[in-house]
Amino acid sequence: MLKRLFDIFVSSLGLLIASPILLGAMIAIWWQDRHSPLYIAPRIGRRGKPFQMVKLRSMVINADKSGVDSTGATDVRITRVGHLVRWYKLDELSQLWNVLRGDMSMVGPRPNVVRDVALYTDEEKHLLDVRPGITDFSSIVFSDEGDVLAGSDDPDLKYNQVIRPWKSRLGLLYVRKHGFFADLKVILLTAIAILSRSKALKGLQPILKDLGADEQLMRVSLRQDPLFPYPPPGSDQIVNGR
Repeated sequence: MLKRLFDIFVSSLGLLIASPILLGAMIAIWWQDRHSPLYIAPRIGRRGKPFQMVKLRSMVINADKSGVDSTGATDVRITRVGHLVRWYKLDELSQLWNVLRGDMSMVGPRPNVVRDVALYTDEEKHLLDVRPGITDFSSIVFSDEGDVLAGSDDPDLKYNQVIRPWKSRLGLLYVRKHGFFADLKVILLTAIAILSRSKALKGLQPILKDLGADEQLMRVSLRQDPLFPYPPPGSDQIVNGR
């Protein structure tokens, strides 16, 4: 109940404060190609229930029909205004509406598309035990996801090999041991990451340690070493296809 009340308060206040920025961004997106500035993204939420996530559109119209779900920073589908929307995380500000509605929470595992959820192992399905969130541990650790996937011939495969294994482990750690004060720390670190990602990554370490993260997960979460293919939680096989 405390978490939900906090979500309602923060999302309401956030929408009020961010409304001039969101309005300006929506006008810029519409002006660019005269199409809707909003993209309604189907996602899977708590207990596997589908919902419509509201995002500021950062790609060309019908970009989702390409069949590619993961997006690299150099993806040709991203518009000029879209690069700014993604850089400043404005597409996540619009998701405050979903938090206010109750589809999402301020903090929780990021929601995925149907195709990605269909690939979940039995262990990963526990990510659906809580409401998905705007930010979480992995949002800080993989805030450079677009750069990681940039230039890849198959961004979906690379995502499943080098990002999903750790993103899911961080999400499961949150699901099993999250608390209200941990949520506050994640929100604070998310804000710090905008100014200094390295400070946010270092600040995340004691939180992960207190929650019982193993040394390998903590090491990867520092992002000082190159990412490498690894099996997703609940599997002993590296993903080789979709």
